[in-house]
Amino acid sequence: MNEKTPDTIKAELMSAISAAIANPHKEFGEQECNFVRRRKLTPEVIFKLLLSMQGGSLNKELYDAGIGVTASAFVQQRKKLSYTVLEEAMERFNDASMDSRTYRGYRVLAVDGTTVNMARNPRSNSFVCSDYNPKGYNQLHVNPMYDVLNKTYQHCVIQPQPQQDEIGALTFMLAWHGFREKTLIVADRGYESYNVFAHLSEKPNVDFLIRVKQDNSAMRDIKKLPMKELDTDISCTITTTQTNEDKKKGHILIQTHKNKDRAYSDKTRAGRWDFQSPYAMKFRVVRFKLDTGVYETLATSLPRSFTLSEIKELYHARWGIETAFRELKYGLGLVNLHGKKDSFVKQEIFASMIMSNFCSRISGMVAVQQKEENIHEYRVNFKMAVYLCRQFFRTEDADAEKLLQDIATYTEPVRPGRQDGRNIKPKSFVGFVYRVPA
Repeated sequence: MNEKTPDTIKAELMSAISAAIANPHKEFGEQECNFVRRRKLTPEVIFKLLLSMQGGSLNKELYDAGIGVTASAFVQQRKKLSYTVLEEAMERFNDASMDSRTYRGYRVLAVDGTTVNMARNPRSNSFVCSDYNPKGYNQLHVNPMYDVLNKTYQHCVIQPQPQQDEIGALTFMLAWHGFREKTLIVADRGYESYNVFAHLSEKPNVDFLIRVKQDNSAMRDIKKLPMKELDTDISCTITTTQTNEDKKKGHILIQTHKNKDRAYSDKTRAGRWDFQSPYAMKFRVVRFKLDTGVYETLATSLPRSFTLSEIKELYHARWGIETAFRELKYGLGLVNLHGKKDSFVKQEIFASMIMSNFCSRISGMVAVQQKEENIHEYRVNFKMAVYLCRQFFRTEDADAEKLLQDIATYTEPVRPGRQDGRNIKPKSFVGFVYRVPA
């Protein structure tokens, strides 16, 4: 098998774009006559522009790309390109690339959610209005599956922020996508539930590693465990009924809205359960103490051959998705959107993910020289790699060897063990008129 080069990665991406556009199962818009006439802005041109756009104004992006049309003309044409075409291209690009890094044969996929701020549009489903912010704002909630070892986005579900449902997004991706290789799904608190554990356990080739609560709001059997380091198995039976027999056997009750024709009160609490009742379940619980003296509890389906130190390492790898969100927004410029409609923003979210995958695969080919006098190990500066890879993507007959040399020039130190507190501040949408022209 020939070793891949930036040129082969670029060819795989272009092939994925062409196949997604030609796919008869995807629609460009409501009308079948879209993209019939000969125009400057073909689907391929629009797609490539979405991938190569940075943080400037729309006029600047069109000028830099050498496309002699007005911003208004571009907006009219991009309406005809469904964001599902970009989603399809990402899936095809991933299938063609076949990322190879695994952990003991497992693909490690982290799941989490993040928000993308948009221009204010009260007529949109993404409009959020509350007592704390009566004027309102717009946000989309992005729920990706991220390969933390290969640094690539695999799947994604985008929801309006008012209807954000991270657990629903995860179960949808599990149902919709197949997993040909052994895969480990890693998630933080908020994803733990018996329904999620059942979905993950039922999916072939899938194991899970999820951080769970350990206080009074924890799962019943986890709450009973002593607060000390441990590694134990938990067996339980889930039921949606509450008969005397269920109570006698100690089954765990999940109340559901069983009767679809019945009107339930808003105060009636109901959980999710998508499987038969009763349902037997078994999973492993690992608890360990951090350097700070605080305990952390994880639920997993991994076998005993995975030691405590390996499980801690795998869960720590989940932090890669947090770093990826930062790079997606500030490295690839997702904070500087070029459209107001939800469909336009979804286009740019998938475009940013595709370009992130493109850059990660090329950056992974770069061998960073480690000098003996260096205190730290050095790695590729991803922000600079994004800029260089975008230039390579939009330039015909670009020099692949020079690209790798240029990427290797820009490096940054790796400082393991840093424990800086997260400085979380609310950030608003960057208005269209507040863009740097240069």
